[in-house]
Amino acid sequence: MSPKPLRLKPLRTIGSALALTLLAPAVAAAGPSDSAGTGDPAHFIVVGPQHGGLERTADSVRAADGEVVQSWPEIGVLLATSRDSEFAEAVRGDPGVRAAGASRNLAEQLPENSGESDSETLEKRRGTLAADTATRSSEDGEEPLAAEQWDMRMINADEAHENSDSGKGATVGVLDSGIDPEHPDLAANLDTSRSVGCTENGTPDRSRQAWAPTTSGHGTHVAGTVAAANNGVGISGVAPNATLVSIKVVNDEGFIYPGSAICGFMWAAEHGIDVTNSSYFIDPWYLWCQRDRDQAAVAEAVRRAVNHARGNDVLNVVAAGNSNWNLSKRIHDTNSPNNGGPTEDRWAGNGCQVLPGELPGMVTVSAVGPESSKSFYSNYGIGSVDVAAPGGDSRQTADTPSGNGSVLSTLPDGEYGFYQGTSMASPHVAGVAALIRAEHPRWDARMVDAALRWQADSVPCPKSYDTDGDGEDDAKCRGGRTGAGFYGAGIVDALKAVR
Repeated sequence: MSPKPLRLKPLRTIGSALALTLLAPAVAAAGPSDSAGTGDPAHFIVVGPQHGGLERTADSVRAADGEVVQSWPEIGVLLATSRDSEFAEAVRGDPGVRAAGASRNLAEQLPENSGESDSETLEKRRGTLAADTATRSSEDGEEPLAAEQWDMRMINADEAHENSDSGKGATVGVLDSGIDPEHPDLAANLDTSRSVGCTENGTPDRSRQAWAPTTSGHGTHVAGTVAAANNGVGISGVAPNATLVSIKVVNDEGFIYPGSAICGFMWAAEHGIDVTNSSYFIDPWYLWCQRDRDQAAVAEAVRRAVNHARGNDVLNVVAAGNSNWNLSKRIHDTNSPNNGGPTEDRWAGNGCQVLPGELPGMVTVSAVGPESSKSFYSNYGIGSVDVAAPGGDSRQTADTPSGNGSVLSTLPDGEYGFYQGTSMASPHVAGVAALIRAEHPRWDARMVDAALRWQADSVPCPKSYDTDGDGEDDAKCRGGRTGAGFYGAGIVDALKAVR
């Protein structure tokens, strides 16, 4: 391949859906206003009995001047709205109510743009490839842009394709910002009949406009890593014959609120999805803490939704996050809530967790760059990371024509571009899981989860980890030769998955 020069194109995002692609938190809003004061209803999660009796919970919601806008009787959870900001306190302890809490910051206001943010500066490290390179024939029969896919070579995806049906028969639900149904590398693999939008109060909407991308190409990029077709166009994904389902949980402002995430997991559980990928954390809290009654109610509701999906044999894969946090330690969080209003300066320790990344039943993925070392932004931690995968790192150089250390994948309107983030790492794992499910259709989710770990290639802890050259370690890896603190069981291996 004779590549053309890269054309830099900022890939701007708002909110947290792509905070797993970027490295900077959202900017706090100035001058927030109370939801009740503006007349807009506030949103609440109400947790009821898990096995029947949710109608009593709904009656209590209405008695407290709330409105039930979505119900998940399978897990005993309601999404409610109220113009009373004290609604959660009022309804707690009422008949059928186990817990209740605000699912969004009560002082919602979108962050104002005040100059160039750190995230925009980081985005300038990315680029898009000239359009004609995506269809130019390669000399060795590979996909036209395969030479730029250092990530696929790292996990032996190309060899896996030669030794398997490349994920045929497995279905991956992409819980994200939507998948472009017209992209030439995705259209053939996208099941539009099962695709859904969940961004309107957690209510499933199967219309195309509800699940297609609108303001963000993030989900389209993730989908390409999972299952871009091996069709002589552009790139090939980890499982190029797998089926994709778009489950849109990211709203047009870039936020993933609890009701949307719950809707996404419930949809996957009820519609034959084998693997889900969640390249996000749930807003508006970076960490949800049990000591806060509002946050505890939401965490319980999301936990029930994830358990329901797992109980329906869905393997759930999630990105670890991009704050270079050691998730096994106390974390100093100064950026929550992230959707407006004053932020809190708090230390989040035991009883606080990233949702859904630190819930039981999730496969949590850290990111590595082209040199197989932890990406400078990736979260990590003993017992907090299960496996690692290529996510890109602008501080590491790739052995490719462009040298771009980020991950190349599909973008809306038939384009291809480079992103970096644990958002890019987790879909590699989802793709490998699809390969396993296709090769071993009788294996349940627990067996596939175990296979991902024991087939992974371990990477020892580095002797030093100074990614910015200031002479000090930027993170400390525990686990010695196993590298478990940075990489969990290791970097996933697609070839081992199909053997």
